Amino acid sequence: MSHTAEVFRLLRAYESRNVTFLEPDGSWPIVWDRARGVHVWDADGRKYLDLTAAFGVAAAGHANPRVVQAGRRQMATLLHAMGDVHPHALKARLARELSRITFERWSRAKSEVAGRERRDRAFHISNLKSGRTTGKTIFCNSGFEAVEAALKTAILATGKRGVIAFEGAYHGLGYGALNVTHRAHFRGPFRSQLGRFGQFVPFPGARAELAQLHERIGRLMKASGIGAVLVEPVQGRGGIRLPPSEFLPMLRRLCDAHGALLIVDEIYTGFGRTGQWFACEHHGVGPDVICLGKALTGGFPLSACVGRADVMDAAWPPSNGEATHTSTFLGHPVGCAMALAQIAEIRRERLVGRSARLGRVLLAELSQVQGPKAKVVCGARGVGLMAGLELRNADGTPATDFALRAVQQMLRRGFILLPEGEHANVLSFTPPLTITEAQIRRAVAVLGEVLAEGTRTDP
Repeated sequence: MSHTAEVFRLLRAYESRNVTFLEPDGSWPIVWDRARGVHVWDADGRKYLDLTAAFGVAAAGHANPRVVQAGRRQMATLLHAMGDVHPHALKARLARELSRITFERWSRAKSEVAGRERRDRAFHISNLKSGRTTGKTIFCNSGFEAVEAALKTAILATGKRGVIAFEGAYHGLGYGALNVTHRAHFRGPFRSQLGRFGQFVPFPGARAELAQLHERIGRLMKASGIGAVLVEPVQGRGGIRLPPSEFLPMLRRLCDAHGALLIVDEIYTGFGRTGQWFACEHHGVGPDVICLGKALTGGFPLSACVGRADVMDAAWPPSNGEATHTSTFLGHPVGCAMALAQIAEIRRERLVGRSARLGRVLLAELSQVQGPKAKVVCGARGVGLMAGLELRNADGTPATDFALRAVQQMLRRGFILLPEGEHANVLSFTPPLTITEAQIRRAVAVLGEVLAEGTRTDP
């Protein structure tokens, strides 16, 4: 029995059968053995170009040497600390760094003169006062925990339980986050146990939809005790969906008018993924709370809920020795060390600007891809190195089967891709920000060949 077959045998025998999908013929998945930079090697020694960055985590490349070294050093010094009781220095340093790259940087940008803004590609943040505004952090482990900390912040700060979220939204699968994750596949089996404080409205794809959406959100805020609006600046799991540029500013104004918090979920879009440090910067909107994860550490389970200091202080009272929200691994020292190194690498390698530049190449290349004539229609969209190619049948229905076959064929040809969207008909591209232009062009060229083969992509 091969090593891969043995792994599959063990998974079938000992892992919940609802977790890893295993094709009966062994063609899916591959068993990852090691990864470095933009490449992954499977247990049989085959090399792949990773176009997913492992769910967007490996922004600075898989096993980035400086990030790995930071983790190793910390593991040899202090492997675990005591969360909310006895702190360690790196937790304090990372909290300061997250304040600096979010609220402090945004408030500083607002104060800069126009000429400096042009030179530094800075932006105007609509709801921050000029001068120094700081952020305060609650550290968590997984992305959904950061979302749930933000939801707790909202009800404590406003006294209102309701939250507006959006159709297509994915904010994680914990019981709090499920109230604002839209897809029925995830929520349906547990609906009877949910608090149901989330109210869903359409996620707009065009400017023409905004007036009606504005009216609907306004009515909900007046009638339903809404304490927060929770939004992804770009919907990732929802199918790489980009809203019109006026969308986030509209939400900012509505939240200000009705005393609600604007929470942006940048777990997927943060740390340069879209060609800005954070995707909300494309729209010039400062949130009240931002949720971070995935690329924060480059591979260690750590996330963060970062709120404007005055909002966090209004919501959360001083600790009296027993924190209201905590966990055993809060602010894990290894995760903090790796996060500080990861942020430094993103700066040192200028990966934010690289994402913007290569994102334009990726989108241009994807826009040229066509499916089999008269069978499948392709539509490309994206920002930075976060792009999607939507596949639809000639009658307009989602080309789900075709998309899944394309993903399988790409894997066989050495490229790791994922389908996104409710119907799994959007091929998503979220590669490490260290990918080269040549690698992008080659990957899209191979995808074009796979799609052009049409029905011949059947296994």
